[in-house]
Amino acid sequence: MQIAVLLYDRFTGLDAIGPYEHLGRLPGAETVFVAAEAGPVRGDQGSLAVVADRTLAEVPRPDLVLVPGGPGSREAMRDERILDWVRTADATSTWTTSVCTGSLVLAAAGLLRGRRATSHWTVLEALAEFGAEPTGERVVFDGKYVTAAGVSSGIDMALHLLGRIEGDAFAQTVQLLTEYDPQPPYDAGSPEKAPAEIVAYWRGQGAEELLRG
Repeated sequence: MQIAVLLYDRFTGLDAIGPYEHLGRLPGAETVFVAAEAGPVRGDQGSLAVVADRTLAEVPRPDLVLVPGGPGSREAMRDERILDWVRTADATSTWTTSVCTGSLVLAAAGLLRGRRATSHWTVLEALAEFGAEPTGERVVFDGKYVTAAGVSSGIDMALHLLGRIEGDAFAQTVQLLTEYDPQPPYDAGSPEKAPAEIVAYWRGQGAEELLRG
């Protein structure tokens, strides 16, 4: 199985690296980071760079496509090189997936029309503009399309995929060995649980800030 992780300027690091750490453990898997041009690609905080070893043209038919989100997704949604690659890769992929605002890239490529999908909660309704059906679920399967909500949910998505591809025992083993057993100090990880004033801020100008970075 070839797993292609798309990179673009100002992607969110955990969106890509979280799933990579889990999916890359599939037996026989080859994970490749791809971008419009080979070389280092800077994440949204500027201090992290991930190297794209191959260009989009060099990886036309991956088995699994992963599109991370991040402030740079706005530009990615308008980049025909990226959109054309996503459509081409999707034509033969077994799984086409995204994390956070990466689902907006899939939607902009026309892949989520009529499908249930999720994204970061601050931009969730934007999916409807592309004909998708927004849902606030953390991980959404609709056929071969798998979308995850904000950032950390990419790890959950990867575990779901491991279970479907290699079986529950394998997914549980990876969860154990990565010690993925969240015990956060705050219970504010969703708009239903976070303090109302914080949620209100991000429901307002926050969505714009998320995509602008």
